[in-house]
Amino acid sequence: MKWVKWFSGLLVFIMLLSLVACGGGKAKPEANEMAVITPQKAPGGIGAPKAEAAGEGTQITVYNDNTALVNDHRTIDLKKGDNEVRFSNVTAQIDPTSVRFSSLTDPENTLVLEQNFEYDLVNTQKLLEKFVDETIQVVTKDGTTHQGKLLGSSGGIILQQKDGSTLVIQSDDVRELSFPSLPEGLITKPTLMWLLEAGQSGPHDVKVSYLTRGMNWQADYVLALSPDDSKADLTGWVSVDNKSGATFKDTHLKLVAGSLHRVQPTPAPRALLREEKALAAPTEQVQERAIFEYHLYDVKRPVTLKDNQTKQIEFVTASEVPVEKWFVLDSGRSYIWQGNKQQGNVQVQIRFKNDADAGLGIPLPKGKVRIYKEDTDGSQQFVGEDAISHTPKDEEISLTVGKAFDVVGERTMTSHKSLGERSRQESWKITLRNHKDNAVTIHVIEHPGKWAEWEVVKESQKHEKLDAGTMEYLVEVPANGEATVTYTIIFRW
Repeated sequence: MKWVKWFSGLLVFIMLLSLVACGGGKAKPEANEMAVITPQKAPGGIGAPKAEAAGEGTQITVYNDNTALVNDHRTIDLKKGDNEVRFSNVTAQIDPTSVRFSSLTDPENTLVLEQNFEYDLVNTQKLLEKFVDETIQVVTKDGTTHQGKLLGSSGGIILQQKDGSTLVIQSDDVRELSFPSLPEGLITKPTLMWLLEAGQSGPHDVKVSYLTRGMNWQADYVLALSPDDSKADLTGWVSVDNKSGATFKDTHLKLVAGSLHRVQPTPAPRALLREEKALAAPTEQVQERAIFEYHLYDVKRPVTLKDNQTKQIEFVTASEVPVEKWFVLDSGRSYIWQGNKQQGNVQVQIRFKNDADAGLGIPLPKGKVRIYKEDTDGSQQFVGEDAISHTPKDEEISLTVGKAFDVVGERTMTSHKSLGERSRQESWKITLRNHKDNAVTIHVIEHPGKWAEWEVVKESQKHEKLDAGTMEYLVEVPANGEATVTYTIIFRW
């Protein structure tokens, strides 16, 4: 048995020698080996600079105007003197003029001598353009292989075959393209290229900030009314839309609500890397704070923002918010003319105060509010929607839900006359009809302020002057009943 063990050991030794001779079992590529791609697919990495920035963490602040500020922290290995550095995984819509670079390791002695933004991304058409008059290989969908000199690619692949004949292959019939090599000058992702001068060798912690287009966010709210319309539950979500051309994994996300002044471009805005501005969000995962003259919402857990993805995050919630339901008949927007009368549907509004007593009291960013009402079987029914503007705390919110089906108004001018060259008198009658089984209170809004000066000289009930051009009557209308308001007004100018 000893000779068997001796012979087995000799075989293992011979196999090891063979592996070493063949380069560890890895086959060396042939010099004429082709790079193969299928249509609409880009090949892998092309080339490599002298230094590559390794990602460590990002922070993204998204604004309301399709703009975001990216703060990217990475590590770069540099040698003393000049270095060529590739900073990849930036957005495709980056504003190169807004880039700010700083070395946290040696800020005084690390300088950017030159910056280039490379965005000539590789694709099938660009590869074809690079290989005109070169030999390529085409595999069609039926499995046939064609090889020849590429003469053109507009409208199809035009090949000159070895026998001198010309072959046209329609683009839709191409399954696979093979090229002799990958040409220089094409990259697989948008990249910043820097020429850096470093004062010391070794790893450098660097911070890069830049503005980019293609990222936006908006707030959306759901208001669920109680059965008696006296209270409501409010939930707010932020929706972040990323179409920047880059994916950010486990990033620190901040959202800014407010109107920033931006220079309108030629062709892209020149940006100042200014402080972030603030939004509202009193949930555990989102915190609100003021910054400068804006509001910032800070998402306290890491968020992954994929390219071409919309992500939603809950940022505010409040239960049993006291609300009021208003019926409003507004002469400025409720009526349409029918003959010599104005006919109008009464608008239904939901109003509440954004204060601490209501369980809120936080700055609410602008957004759309959907209103729901519980049906008799417990299901939720959609009853209307409206939009709010940026609303500070302690301000009132008014939502127009829709038009009341069973409450209508009619407005008629009963008389008018001139009192001289610079004055006029008008008399109006407003009729309110309620077809509901319960009484309603209607806010009748009139806008006599189209004249420089006005005075009500006679009225069926006292009005309240809301401002220089607006007055209001509060009218009780009985169930299945009718009520009227009359007034006479004099205008002077």
